[in-house]
Amino acid sequence: MIGRFIASLVLILLAALPAHAADYRIDPTRSHADFGVRLFWLSQISGRFEQIAGDVTLSSLHDSAVVDAHITVDSIQMSSDRIRRWVLAPEFFDASRYPTIHFVSEPITLAMLEKGGDLAGTLTLRGVTKPARFQLLPSTCPLDSPQQCVISVKGTIQRSDFGMSGHRTALSDKVDLGLSISLDYASR
Repeated sequence: MIGRFIASLVLILLAALPAHAADYRIDPTRSHADFGVRLFWLSQISGRFEQIAGDVTLSSLHDSAVVDAHITVDSIQMSSDRIRRWVLAPEFFDASRYPTIHFVSEPITLAMLEKGGDLAGTLTLRGVTKPARFQLLPSTCPLDSPQQCVISVKGTIQRSDFGMSGHRTALSDKVDLGLSISLDYASR
């Protein structure tokens, strides 16, 4: 119930932001998302999503921003083609039915880009939308030169929260995530 309240509050806050074109875009050629999950408590299965797209939109006062990112699920790169096919199958990402992962942040202050801090928002994975909280790492992010801005985010999710409950005896429910988002000016 608290999760639904938070998700509703996020949607209300996002709707209250003025509607205007994105100020910055996520550069898909320089951005990626990594994940890792424990296998048999001994080793780690990891992968990297190579296609992230989206926008960063500043508030009308230019004192806060909202990040809206889309990750293409079948852009995942892994060390084994067999494991890659396994994680794209219906019991995990179900990439044929749910081709994207979507994250929308709550508004964050621009100062937070430099200092770091909690990054809250909503994550949609396999058609399930849940509140998510990640850690925004400190960075030098000159928005007047966005090509030098790299936003780094780390966090964890529970895969069962998104309907990925298969192989619980072999795979941990906890999934470590890391995003590296590079910015560029949005086309006007």
